[in-house]
This record gives sequence, structure tokens and C-alpha cells, in this order.
Amino acid sequence: MTRVHEIMETGPLQVNCQLLGDPVSGEAVVVDPGGDAHKILDRLKQLRLKPTHIVCTHGHFDHIGGVAELKRLTGIPFWIHEADRFLVENSARHAATWGLPFGAVPTIERTILDGERLQIAGLTFEVIHTPGHTPGGVCLRCGDDLLVGDTLFAGSIGRTDLPGGDHEQLMHSIRTRLLTLGDGVKCHPGHGPSTTLGRERRSNPFLTGAF
Repeated sequence: MTRVHEIMETGPLQVNCQLLGDPVSGEAVVVDPGGDAHKILDRLKQLRLKPTHIVCTHGHFDHIGGVAELKRLTGIPFWIHEADRFLVENSARHAATWGLPFGAVPTIERTILDGERLQIAGLTFEVIHTPGHTPGGVCLRCGDDLLVGDTLFAGSIGRTDLPGGDHEQLMHSIRTRLLTLGDGVKCHPGHGPSTTLGRERRSNPFLTGAF
């Protein structure tokens, strides 16, 4: 039986929250819950899946906006790269600069490392550290699906004018950590539609001719 993979827009900035689950174990991982915790849990219930972990691709407030509430409602742990801890701890202040409210700042139960293979909810995720959008930004690979957060978008790349951003570092991450993967790998960004590495290699204006 194939894994469940659903994408739903959450929070005020319409972050793609990704639900990946194993129908055999009946468990699921919630990636980048931007908000709307009850909506996420309702959908998991419809899918007959129980969440076991929250993993975020990076620490910007819009991607972690639903973490604290999900933790409160379920008791499940929150994992993220150590280098983005400062973003999590300052998430309420960052949200305020956008004129947006932010609830409780979530605690981090565990940090994840480049190259780790996370065995959670009956699934395996490879952690690929891709700094540039944020210092601790990661992509999560599960089979041929690559959850790229805000590192890469369909036709664009992550912005680097926010705290911790570095354009040269982002381009290096894309070149050495993502474009070395197969063209058929499916990319699921933190905002907007999904794409493939092959499509972005051929047509993304930020990548064509850049290397």
C-alpha cells in the first residue's frame, strides 16, 4: 500500500502543510503546519491517521504557526534543525513585524542533522541541509518526493532578504544538494504548486544558465 501524501494551505500566509502517513501503521508526520491546527487534525482523522511528529523545514513564523497548538492538542514532539532555533524563539516578534499575531512559541524536543534518516510514522525521511533561505533550512526526501520548504519554488527560489538569509549560500545549496538528484524527483515547496527538479533545471529563470 502506498503512503498518503496530502498538501493543505494553512495559516495567514498560506503555507503548504504536508501530511505524510503510512496506512499500515496508521501514523503520520505533519510537516510545516503554518496554522489551522484543528483543520489539520480533522483531515488526519478523515484519513484515519494519527500524527506522531511535527517536523519543520525551517523556522520562519509562517511555517511554525500551528506547531504549539498541535503540540497542545496531541502531545507530539516538534523537530527542526538547530541552526533555526533562534528563528523559532523569536517567531512572535518576527510575526509582529508583518502585522500578524502569533500564539505560543513552541518548544523544540529534538534537532535534526544533515544526512540523518528519520524513521518515523512508518516512513523514512532523509534530511538534506540546504541553508540560504535560513541557516537551518532543510529539505526532506521521502522516496521520490522532496519537501523543499522555501529553498526552491516552481519557477523561483527562496528569498534571502530575511534574517539569516544568504543568496550565494542558497544557490550553492540548490546546485550541490538538489540539482545533483534525479530530474524525476518531485518537489513540494512551502508555497505554491509542486514541480520536478527536471522542470526547474530546464525552465526556472533563477537556475537556467546560473551554473
